[in-house]
Amino acid sequence: MDSDAADSAKIERRPRVLGLDVGSKTIGLAVSDPLGITAQGLQTIRRQNKRLDFRQLEKLIGEYEVAEIVVGYPLRMSGAEGTQAEKMQVFAEELRRRFKLPVHLWDERLTSAQANRLLRDSEMSIKRRGEVVDQMAAVLILQNWMDTRATELGR
Repeated sequence: MDSDAADSAKIERRPRVLGLDVGSKTIGLAVSDPLGITAQGLQTIRRQNKRLDFRQLEKLIGEYEVAEIVVGYPLRMSGAEGTQAEKMQVFAEELRRRFKLPVHLWDERLTSAQANRLLRDSEMSIKRRGEVVDQMAAVLILQNWMDTRATELGR
């Protein structure tokens, strides 16, 4: 085996992490790449009812071999919890019970605004931006969580 092949054989695959931007009508989705470096957007779930929403999440968890979930935590600008934050606590607990995985709540303040700004700066049509803003918000939530964790772990 040459040194390049030996180096690539040493690349450590990390357990995948699923990022969620949960809204009343949609769930924006992102998943970490196999090396745990970048967040990649997935098709947004159009919410129907809890049973079908969880069935779609279960399929993704199996398909990507997800080991952890990060849920956007909508705090107020002051940092205080509001009604939406309480709803996400309940949602996160349901995910923990149902999938038996660690679920992390991650401060998502400004991620939707940041996603909209990034998409506005792109050449994308307004219609298309509306379709992918939740996905972009999920990518930002997951990427911020992964970057912070990597810094804390000294990676």
